[in-house]
Amino acid sequence: MNQLTEVVKQLIIINAIIFIGTSLPMLSQFRDYFILFPLDTPYFKPIQLVTHMFMHADMGHLFFNMLALYFFGPMVERVWGPKKFLFFYLFCGFGALATHLLLSGNSPMLGASGAISGVVLSFAMLFPNAQVMLLIPPIPMKAKHMVMIFLAIDLFLGVSSAHSGIAHFAHLGGALFGFLLILFWRKFPFNF
Repeated sequence: MNQLTEVVKQLIIINAIIFIGTSLPMLSQFRDYFILFPLDTPYFKPIQLVTHMFMHADMGHLFFNMLALYFFGPMVERVWGPKKFLFFYLFCGFGALATHLLLSGNSPMLGASGAISGVVLSFAMLFPNAQVMLLIPPIPMKAKHMVMIFLAIDLFLGVSSAHSGIAHFAHLGGALFGFLLILFWRKFPFNF
């Protein structure tokens, strides 16, 4: 059984509370205040640069993001410690945001998927030969192969279905920024 670490637990709780809170009829009008809207629209508010990472489109979006965080986050947090892990998570989230704005800036954005992509990539870099079991299809594979497959799928879907409503390039951006930060930390070790 995967024991939750403190930052992973808090991130799951915060995401769940915000999803439930903004799903309640009396609070649902606040959803649009926290989703990231294009910067050149009157709907954009600076707070959305942070809050969009804690919003989710529906229960499935929340569930699969938090499931990935639950499975991969604790081992990464144990290696790096809570402060470094939280910094990494947010850095990947902002990297996903930057990539989205650069490549798809004309559409709204929400979700933790970019930060989660960075966490999953970091797991694969720290434990490349760890055996993981996919949910669909339920087959075992090494973490490094799983990440390569997921990133290839995101790249393919990002290029081929630009208007799908899913920010595939944000996922890739979160993973890319995570990869670059890990390389930087390997060359210049930094303690938090």
